[in-house]
Amino acid sequence: MEDKLWNKVRSDSERAIKAEPLLSNLIQSAILNHNSLQASVIYQVARKLCSTELSDKIILEVAKEAFRVDTTLLKSVQADLLAVFDRDPSCNSFAHPILYFKGFLAIQAYRISHWLWSNNRCDFAYLIQSRTSEAFGIDIHPAAKIGNGLMIDHAHSIVIGETASIGNDVSMLHSVTLGGTGSEGLQRHPTIEDGVLLGAGAKVLGNITVGHCSKVAAGSVVLKSVPPEKVVAGVPAKIVGEAGCVKPSITMHQLIESN
Repeated sequence: MEDKLWNKVRSDSERAIKAEPLLSNLIQSAILNHNSLQASVIYQVARKLCSTELSDKIILEVAKEAFRVDTTLLKSVQADLLAVFDRDPSCNSFAHPILYFKGFLAIQAYRISHWLWSNNRCDFAYLIQSRTSEAFGIDIHPAAKIGNGLMIDHAHSIVIGETASIGNDVSMLHSVTLGGTGSEGLQRHPTIEDGVLLGAGAKVLGNITVGHCSKVAAGSVVLKSVPPEKVVAGVPAKIVGEAGCVKPSITMHQLIESN
């Protein structure tokens, strides 16, 4: 799968250079100078996150170690890239998420910080989190658990708290908050199951569960658990209909199907 996907990224990059030669240096350095999807992605993450206090060489060193030790990280990158290409109608190139989409790059930065956190390198994980927030406007705690195939559209002002858990094939739009309630207890943040679609500005707060393949309407504030395959809307959110499709996160269908 990696070779096939990487070949698509490269071919789309070559077409982009032909269409816009002035971007040749950018596309060459970010994609075509590398020999794998993994190398390209971690280069871009390092380039975006580096600062006077954290060099790109250090980020690259840590990222390479993470991918070498944890082989599941590459599978996550592949799934995330395919999720963006398949679900975002504005994405018409496999190269675009790597080059331009801060949501995709922020998720990959999170995956590195989560690996650091899981290996008791919490200070370094916090530094990656801080730089990710500064560079991309997305705040994901490194302890949060995120499955494969997450797509964050527009990706501005996303907040995902420490004990939040996100399943596979989830989609969310800008300004979503997975927030905590209280300062005590092991689980303060929500669990988002597989296939869920979270609309723009949705706030899901506390130790509650949004069941698989449900939809949370834009601007809703969810304070109670949501059963699978339902639509909730409002402040506070209430069940207003059925999901109406097998996986709302895949179709990105945000209309409400009445009961």
